[in-house]
Parts: sequence; structure tokens; C-alpha cells
Amino acid sequence: MDNLAWILWTVLGVILIIAEVFTPGFVLLWFGVGALAAAFAGLVGIDSLTIQFLIFITVSVALTAASRTIFVNYFSREKTGSDLKTGVDALPGQIGTVVSSSKGALNEGAVKVYGSTWTAYPAEGEGPLEAGERVAVERVQGASIYVRRIESRPDWRMPSLPEGK
Repeated sequence: MDNLAWILWTVLGVILIIAEVFTPGFVLLWFGVGALAAAFAGLVGIDSLTIQFLIFITVSVALTAASRTIFVNYFSREKTGSDLKTGVDALPGQIGTVVSSSKGALNEGAVKVYGSTWTAYPAEGEGPLEAGERVAVERVQGASIYVRRIESRPDWRMPSLPEGK
């Protein structure tokens, strides 16, 4: 029976590649490819297990390092300087509608922004909020938002009447 270590490397490579599907990281694939590279070395006549193991480690580590570099360079937001804002961080600058007019000493009202209703206060220098007004979120403080009125633009759904009618 000749050296059949390449069969073991092939089985290990296939198992690692299949296991990659069930893991959240992206590492086992590269070790599977490294095992297949060692299997190929054994198949073409490199019978030394030490050399096959060195090929396995070298290919696996090189591919893992290369993929990390590629992922950081091409998929990182830090490179462009732009931040993806989500949740509360995305609220400033968004447009909402006042659903409950201001009341009380602090002019507390309610504003609906993206389907969520927030306790809202008029920004400094703004008067009390009136239901139906369109406002822009100026800042978020705790569970409340501070808003500023914006110009009402015509609703695109309303048909415009020809002049003279």
C-alpha cells in the first residue's frame, strides 16, 4: 500500500469546507483549501508528512491573512470616513409630523418619525407645536426629540388645479 496520506488530507479538506457553512466566521474555508493543497502535494509524489503539513499551514495562514486584508480594505467603513447611522443616531435631520399639539409649560407634544411616535419639544426659539405640522428632528436627548418647523411643500398626491379655476 503506497502512501495514502493525500486521501486523509482530501477528506480533512472537504470536511473543513463543509463545516465552513455552519460557522459564523470565514476561516475554516481557508484551512480546507490548505488541506486540499497538502493532498495535491501528496498526490504528485511528495511523500514527506512534514512537507505536506508545512504546505497545509503555509497555504492556510497565507489565505487567512490575505482574506482579512481584503475584507478590511474593501468592506470597512473606516476607510471612507462615512458612518452608517441606525436607530436613534439616524434621527437628527429626519422629517416627521406633529401628531399631538404642544401642551404644558414645556410645550410637550408628540411627533411621528418613521412610524415611531416620540415625545417632542420645540427647539430653542420655536413656538408651540401644532398637530399636522411638518418638523425636522434637530437633536435627540434621552427618549425625547427636539424639533424645528420646516416649510410645508405641496403634497405630490394632491392634483393641482389649472389656473383660473
